Amino acid sequence: MATEAGRKNVEGLPEKVHVWPYLVRLEFLCAIIVVLALTVWSITIDAPLEEAANPTKTPNPSKAPWYFLGLQDILVYFDPWFAGVVAPVLIIVGLMLIPYLDVNPKGNGYYTYTERKLAIWVYCFGFLVLWIALIIMGVFLRGPGWNLFMPWQYWDPHKVVALVNVDLPYAFGVRSYNMALLFGGAVVLGYFALGTAVYFFLERKAIKYVGFLRMFIKIQLLLIMGGMVIKIVLRLGFNIKYIWVTPWFNI
Repeated sequence: MATEAGRKNVEGLPEKVHVWPYLVRLEFLCAIIVVLALTVWSITIDAPLEEAANPTKTPNPSKAPWYFLGLQDILVYFDPWFAGVVAPVLIIVGLMLIPYLDVNPKGNGYYTYTERKLAIWVYCFGFLVLWIALIIMGVFLRGPGWNLFMPWQYWDPHKVVALVNVDLPYAFGVRSYNMALLFGGAVVLGYFALGTAVYFFLERKAIKYVGFLRMFIKIQLLLIMGGMVIKIVLRLGFNIKYIWVTPWFNI
């Protein structure tokens, strides 16, 4: 279905286009082309299979299937409770909540970018940065010992990397355990509190028709996405291991 502006600018065109035969025919042709391309590709290029499994030889590194390498790479930056439990749950629950959180009627029944720029960019950020990029890193850049190798570097199984990771409070000169606990908590909670406050201030007019609960859940999911990227950058760029260290969990 075209938008109102599109219907005014283009005269003589129908307001609606039926799914059959127009959309189905186009999708069927695209499917045939993709199947033919994959068939030719699979015939002409051998699959990059490794040698037969040897129970006496453990591969280095031991990698999960490529579609799970994103989660495996997250283990470098987060504790197992987050990378193995919380992150997958947030991905599944977040995707399930999209129809309930996004009540904007624009884009329903037709493709549009100008009317849904934020939604498209948020989805692309989550899919490309927090999933595809981590998979590519795990497949092509993680070598023996799960060390990070650049594409031009040889995967030396004897490479030793000096681990000089420190926690964020320590990097700021906080040496007391209790003070470090308070410092890390203030940083994490302040990040979520400030991000939530700024979002509600910028979108204060939308509270009436979107609802407080929807907006609150939406911004928390967005802040978690952004926080994961911040944590990855801190680890790779500044050797920061944890931001908040507690007796029960570490972030």
